Amino acid sequence: MELDDVIRRRRMVRNYDPDRPVPAEVVDRLLDNAIRAPSAGFSQGWGFLVLDQPADRELFWAATTPVAADPDANRRDNWLTGMSRAPLIIVPHANRSAYLDRYAQPDKGWTDRDEARWPVPYWHIDTGFAALLMLLTVVDEGLGACFFGIPPERTSSFRDAFGVPDEFAPIGAITVGYRAPDARSPSLRRGRRPVDEVVHRGRWTSRSGVADSGDRPGR
Repeated sequence: MELDDVIRRRRMVRNYDPDRPVPAEVVDRLLDNAIRAPSAGFSQGWGFLVLDQPADRELFWAATTPVAADPDANRRDNWLTGMSRAPLIIVPHANRSAYLDRYAQPDKGWTDRDEARWPVPYWHIDTGFAALLMLLTVVDEGLGACFFGIPPERTSSFRDAFGVPDEFAPIGAITVGYRAPDARSPSLRRGRRPVDEVVHRGRWTSRSGVADSGDRPGR
């Protein structure tokens, strides 16, 4: 499939055919492509938990699904019904320590592991890059996928259920499988923002096209 087609066809899929497992060679390709994501200092501070057995997937949903009643319970249950049919779940994890250790090495010039040196947490960004490569590979294979977050209050139960080491933080999870009919997200009604509205060439401009002067003192 052409790259432009892959990008344009990518969307989050929330319902799957439970009777069609993801072929082993496709799983291998997803992971092989994931580790080709860029990473600062080639730190490669990521880890991927692959859940393709029914018992493991059931444990995942039991460990990560909120148990307390809430106003959105019905909507959540409908979402979970389709999502839990996915025959494959991959959980990407970011390892902050791998980056702090890497940049304390002689070739990087830092002598400590001070997290304040980092303008943003690249361990999360790079693992997100890896997740996106998997999402695009899924489309190229003719399957569907959905990236979603693990509720913060359920992270501990997820860790306990699967023995995740403390240094690895789940940045989300990805369901993968063959698509089944599902409703498109109502959020899509907002429409995609046009390029001219989000791109600023040479200087930041307001939506009216006038350059923003900013709030600098004396101006």
